[in-house]
Amino acid sequence: MAKNTSLYFRIVEGRNLPAKDVSGTSDPYCIVKVDNEVVARTATMWKNLNPFWGEEYTLHLPMGFHSISFLVMDEDTIGHDDVIGKITLNKEEIGSQAKAKYLMNQWMHLNETFRIDSWLNLMRVDPDEEVQGEIHLSLELLKDAKKSTLRCQVIEARDVAPRDISGTSDPFARVLFNNHSAETSIIKKTRFPHWGETLEMELDAEELREQGAVTVEVWDWDMVGKNDFLGKVEIPFAYLHKTPLLEGWFRLLPLGNNEVDSSGKLGALRLKVRLVEDRILPSMYYQPLTDLLVESVISPAEVEDNSALTMLEDVTTVESRQDVAMTLVKIYLGQGLVVPFLDYLNTREVNHTTDPNTLFRSNSLASKAMEQFMKAVGMLYLHDVLKPIINRIFDEKKYIELDPSKIDLNRTRRISFKGAMSEAEIRDSSVEMLQTYLTSIIDSIVASVDQCPPVMRVAFKQLHKRVEEQFSKPENEDVKYLAISGFFFLRFFAPAILTPKLFHLRDQHADTRTSRTLLLLAKALQSVGNLGLQLGHGKEQWMAPLHPIILRSVASVKDFLDKLIDIDHDVVSSVPQRAVFMPSVTVKEGYLHKYKAEGPQLLSRFAFKKRYFWLTSETLSYAKTSDWQVRSPIPIQCVCAVERVDENAFQQQNVMQVITQDDDRQLHTMYIQCKNVNELNQWLSAIRKASIYNEHMLPSFHPGVHRSGKWTCCLQVDRTVTGCSRTHSAVTLGDWSDPLDPDVETQMIYKQLLQGRDALRERYLEMSEDDLPSSNTEERINSDIHHPDGAECNVQLMKPGQSVAARLLAVIEDLEQAHAAFQQREKEDAACVILNP
Repeated sequence: MAKNTSLYFRIVEGRNLPAKDVSGTSDPYCIVKVDNEVVARTATMWKNLNPFWGEEYTLHLPMGFHSISFLVMDEDTIGHDDVIGKITLNKEEIGSQAKAKYLMNQWMHLNETFRIDSWLNLMRVDPDEEVQGEIHLSLELLKDAKKSTLRCQVIEARDVAPRDISGTSDPFARVLFNNHSAETSIIKKTRFPHWGETLEMELDAEELREQGAVTVEVWDWDMVGKNDFLGKVEIPFAYLHKTPLLEGWFRLLPLGNNEVDSSGKLGALRLKVRLVEDRILPSMYYQPLTDLLVESVISPAEVEDNSALTMLEDVTTVESRQDVAMTLVKIYLGQGLVVPFLDYLNTREVNHTTDPNTLFRSNSLASKAMEQFMKAVGMLYLHDVLKPIINRIFDEKKYIELDPSKIDLNRTRRISFKGAMSEAEIRDSSVEMLQTYLTSIIDSIVASVDQCPPVMRVAFKQLHKRVEEQFSKPENEDVKYLAISGFFFLRFFAPAILTPKLFHLRDQHADTRTSRTLLLLAKALQSVGNLGLQLGHGKEQWMAPLHPIILRSVASVKDFLDKLIDIDHDVVSSVPQRAVFMPSVTVKEGYLHKYKAEGPQLLSRFAFKKRYFWLTSETLSYAKTSDWQVRSPIPIQCVCAVERVDENAFQQQNVMQVITQDDDRQLHTMYIQCKNVNELNQWLSAIRKASIYNEHMLPSFHPGVHRSGKWTCCLQVDRTVTGCSRTHSAVTLGDWSDPLDPDVETQMIYKQLLQGRDALRERYLEMSEDDLPSSNTEERINSDIHHPDGAECNVQLMKPGQSVAARLLAVIEDLEQAHAAFQQREKEDAACVILNP
């Protein structure tokens, strides 16, 4: 059974931060580390002791994690940035805080879904707590008639913390038990030391009865001053009596939690953290639930009947509806049924709506499913349409304001050489610029029919048909247009204009001036999506100068929508679903710096040459410029690892490596430098997602580079030696481009149904023997399928006459029992393991 971990975190704001600059303020930003690996950096809030960031991230970590740290830094233009403070949450703390909140507030959670939403005080950073990495040990207790010996083989370590200015350490290990101690040799300038040394301690009979622990410490040797602590491992001596030989990788731990709450003296952070850990069963266990979901949409004539989908919607909370909607969209995309799925939900929504003015105005499952569907299949299309104009708005940074109560005359002195502008001049200038921007946006949208993904066009065609059938009276002529434009403009394009970063149109949030421009444009585009029907009825009459251009665009928008739905259904059915979800178009592009390995280099920094990169689902290619005719392509199917590079390899930050394998199974490595850590993580994640289905992915890699006859990371001489650190191919940033994973998606739906199982029983089942799930062999036929690993797959085959509700409850029960059986097996296996590295 596989495990899947998703970590969502939102850095909301800070308060009462200490001043670090001579001006009496600070320039704070946050660095986020998961297990001491930087995964995100927020924007810098200049001269602000109470910053608001509002930045959020989702990280998929199938291998799990131990801790997440939030470091608040003060940016300095000269010298090193100052550390203000830190908050560290380990996995257990996230769970315990969530449980405490549940006990106090009766907060609902399901098994292994934990949430934190609170202010947390910043702590001082203690170097002895800043440890990382793992150590490979073998411990053995040897006994004979004459003596007893504790033998510890210190084999190697990986990813230990850098303590020296070079970005490396000089590690050695020390083994301690009772009054005995022994040390390994010192391996200089590495974070991946290979010792391969055996240390022995002779023990007397009295010591064999000791209840203490064998401690292995790792230290960084310093010629001047005291040595730096790098981490420790403690193994209870009693375990060695039960298991005489113990070998494995062990996580290095800090000396102890010596952090002292500063009582708010360093300020505080408001954080939202959600941890979801799922155990994913083999695919066969989810098939009955998938069948029920498919059955819901393949018979449109029965749309009013109770189905698994309607029951799921009934037990879905408002908070989880968006996640459920995206999960269902992915499930039906994988099944090739996303258009019938949306048609089923939309038809129910339309049929249950009597007032056309309220159509799709609620956050129903149908509305959320359409939103998430557009993000899943239309994000690249949105980028093509909006990115040029969004970039222009960000670059120009015009001061634009229409609201008389918000016009700041003093601000215009900084943007005009002619002195302060009058209120009328500001308004006229703002109207002119907004008309220019809005015209560009509308023109780009109405000219994009051919760019719009066919599956989106067919879904809108079906929606148009259902609305036209339900609201056929002449006075409702515009309703069929409003239904589509409500999604297309109000829920897709307008939100992307308002917050470009959330739609990956920009790497950073807009500044205050640009943000105001985007807000005004989003308001105007919403009026366009409403076909100008509500103009003049709102409170914001100062938007009136834009009304003429909005009204003039209505005819072109209707014409655009007519062309958009003029498409044959067969266009979509003939396209493979993986191509619908991840087409062979550019999913990421931009300038990066590629390492030029040919020829001698005086300084490694000059070996990185600026190149323009393109990533599709099929190739990673690059050229000298974006318009260069000749590209150097790398087939995605050849990628076998995408990893970070240690800073000391090139004395450069934010470098990654793409390792590929040719037809002769020879490995080749390309080194690429990104401009910042966020760009690095985005490219790592994007290439990993594109290559997730590849075979022959590497289990380990070298985070250094082979130079001067040895690897800079582990100091091994052989260029072909096995990598010294494990790969992270499944660690990705969560967003619209997440690949389809039917088992993970169906597991999420199962959890929602399990949470609402009692409500389903009460609402849909008459308490009769015929409808209730039964273990009687006449009611349910057990088909025992033996999984290759020895686990039994107890698939329940329902009687044809049973209700959908009874069948759904039976499927939930079967999955619950399967999870319990696998968890019991895990506990039994864990009983044989002393420590989990």
